[in-house]
Amino acid sequence: MSEEWMQVALGLAGEAARHDEVPVGAVVVRENQIIGRGFNQPISGHDPTAHAEIMALRDAAQTLGNYRLPGCTLVVTVEPCTMCAGALVHARIEQLIFGAREPRAGAVCSSSRVLDNPGLNHKVTVIEGVLEKECKALMSAFFQERRN
Repeated sequence: MSEEWMQVALGLAGEAARHDEVPVGAVVVRENQIIGRGFNQPISGHDPTAHAEIMALRDAAQTLGNYRLPGCTLVVTVEPCTMCAGALVHARIEQLIFGAREPRAGAVCSSSRVLDNPGLNHKVTVIEGVLEKECKALMSAFFQERRN
C-alpha cells in the first residue's frame, strides 16, 4: 500500500511544481484511506509554514475534526524538515513514510534526527526509501529546469 500512497503524493508534488513550488507532496492515511492531502505552497500562499506535510496534516485534522491524528501515517515524497517533524509529534502521527532524503534540511535522518529526541512525549516510526528513485528524479528535474 505504501507505494500506492506514495504515487498519490508524487502526483501532488507534480501539482506543486506546476505552481512553481518545490515539488513535495504528502498524504495522511488512516485505516488504508487517504484522509488528508497536501503539496508545497509557501510561495504562492505567502505562508512559510505551508509545506506539503503541514497542508496534509491540516486537511486530515479537518476531516477528522481533531488536531490529533493517532493511528495515522504521513506519506511524503521528501524527508521532512525540523518544523514538519515537530508537527508529526504534535499531531501524534504513528508512522512516517518518505521517499528521498533531503541532505541539507532533512530533520529525520540527514542533517538532524529530531524524531529521536528522548525528551519527546510521542514516538513516530519511520520508513524511508519508498519510490526513492521517482522522488529524487522529480526534485532533480525541477531544480535542473530552474538552473537552465
